[in-house]
Amino acid sequence: MAGAAPGGGASRSEVYRGSGPRLLLPAWIFIGVFLLLPVILMAVYSFLTKEFRGGVIWEFTFAAYDQFFLNRGLFGDEPPTIEWTYLGIFWRSIWQAGLATFFCLLIGFPTAWYVATRPVSTRSVWLFLITIPYWVNLLIRTVSMKFLLRDTGPLNEFLMWTGVIAEPLSLINTNFAVQVGLFYSYLPFMVLPIYAAVERYDFALSEAAADLYCDSWTTLRLVILPAVKPGIVAGCILVFVPSLGAFLAPDLLGGAKTFMIGSLIEEQFKGAAGNWPFGAAAAMILLTVVMGVLLIHARAQMREDG
Repeated sequence: MAGAAPGGGASRSEVYRGSGPRLLLPAWIFIGVFLLLPVILMAVYSFLTKEFRGGVIWEFTFAAYDQFFLNRGLFGDEPPTIEWTYLGIFWRSIWQAGLATFFCLLIGFPTAWYVATRPVSTRSVWLFLITIPYWVNLLIRTVSMKFLLRDTGPLNEFLMWTGVIAEPLSLINTNFAVQVGLFYSYLPFMVLPIYAAVERYDFALSEAAADLYCDSWTTLRLVILPAVKPGIVAGCILVFVPSLGAFLAPDLLGGAKTFMIGSLIEEQFKGAAGNWPFGAAAAMILLTVVMGVLLIHARAQMREDG
């Protein structure tokens, strides 16, 4: 009988039939305790009242969301106007995350293609080199980048030694430094999903396109990119989402002009003067935007798949 185990025993499908919920129970418990519960607590805190000495008062209010979107003056008694400060920080975060995703894709796609087209015996070496930075904590890597970009750092010293510049460039506390930090932190998140997609790509399709007189760019646009699109989309999501909420790169490499939403949230939970409800509200707004983008992509993918 098909699927029967040797010796007349039950097949594997019969042994585990109906065991799905029990097998998934540990995963559901882990997700519930370490993912859903913190999100629920954050949502509840966003509707509480700030305590003057830090912490919260268990009085429910929309004040934190009102503070994020509306400006009612110093004493809260003026006609409300749009609070462009926090909206500007949010827009800057989206812009920086989008730019980091673009540069990671620009460098990550050819890198992943190169690695995936190497001999099988050497691919593991290339993947090892790509993942080496992740052997070191993100904080240490970001501090190292600050050391590299500072006025007396190796980069400026090298450029002055080669005669490219006559005096050090002020790179720290700029959008450029933040962008370099985000790019350096999340580039492997782009390379690895694209590598997995390219590795499964049937190169006979490229040969068929060449036989039909397609040039390299046409083959890339009409054949290769649609085939590896799932890896590209996964890589973009894996870079954009953590870049949007990043706070180490803006804090250590940027300044007041490069403040991002992750830094804003982190500041609200520091010290006794922190505004926990406002930080929780900003976090929930960020989570809502990210989830909205992911749901839009999921629906578009479902329509594309039929």
